Amino acid sequence: MSRHQFVADQATHHPIRLLCRAVGVSRSGYYAWRTRQPSPPTQADQALTESSRVLHQTSRQTDGSPRVQAERRARGRAVGRRRVARLMRQAGLRGLHGQRRRVRTTVADRTATPAPDRVERAWAPAQIGAPHRPWLADISSVATREGWRAPAAILDGFSRQVVGWAMADQVRADPVIDALRLALQRRQPAAGLMHQSDRGRQSPSVAFGQRLQAAGILPSPGSVGECLDNAVVEAVCSSLKTELVDRQVGPTRAAARLAIFEDVEVWYNRQRRHSTLG
Repeated sequence: MSRHQFVADQATHHPIRLLCRAVGVSRSGYYAWRTRQPSPPTQADQALTESSRVLHQTSRQTDGSPRVQAERRARGRAVGRRRVARLMRQAGLRGLHGQRRRVRTTVADRTATPAPDRVERAWAPAQIGAPHRPWLADISSVATREGWRAPAAILDGFSRQVVGWAMADQVRADPVIDALRLALQRRQPAAGLMHQSDRGRQSPSVAFGQRLQAAGILPSPGSVGECLDNAVVEAVCSSLKTELVDRQVGPTRAAARLAIFEDVEVWYNRQRRHSTLG
């Protein structure tokens, strides 16, 4: 902060003559500073800060400087990454970061016959090459004042869109099957689609396996205790908890479902910028 700015900030509390004497500036110099227009670089920084503030608000206050810069580049107004980061930091604009959570390893169903891992972590869009090859699925949990909700999601590995999702009152097979049913109704994929999931008790259930077989889908479970095998769709659940659940999910199960519906269908699938897709 400049000495002139200090005088301006304190002018409502103390006489300007006293303030100028205290900081060692002349009154004429202070008044000249008050009427002087900001320099062109300062004006440019102010405009960039305001436009970054708008983009930050548009992202529901979730985007940090990398995604704000990416959005500016997509709109044909690219500037340096460090400049955007510096101005956002000065304006107090920060993106959301995931909280450290207790890691819970999948408990495998020992009664189920495991299928082979057909995906083998080849889920980068460039490796996949086309939509619906493969689908990636996971189930999570959300706490409300009325108890737990268990959202299940199915992600298209190519487009990174949530193609199907469902919720239940506890972690059981039903939301997984309901999410798959919705995804099939929406996308109607060709036979031979691979379905990647972990080896928890929900995914390899008899009813779920029958539903996959009837749709011509090949199951591809990951390894037990291997976080990277299901990391892509788990990142979606992590984003959901960071950007929505940790901030604004309502106290009831119905409110939680409505909030998650709006986040997935309106924000995540249609507006949110995905770093994997550029």
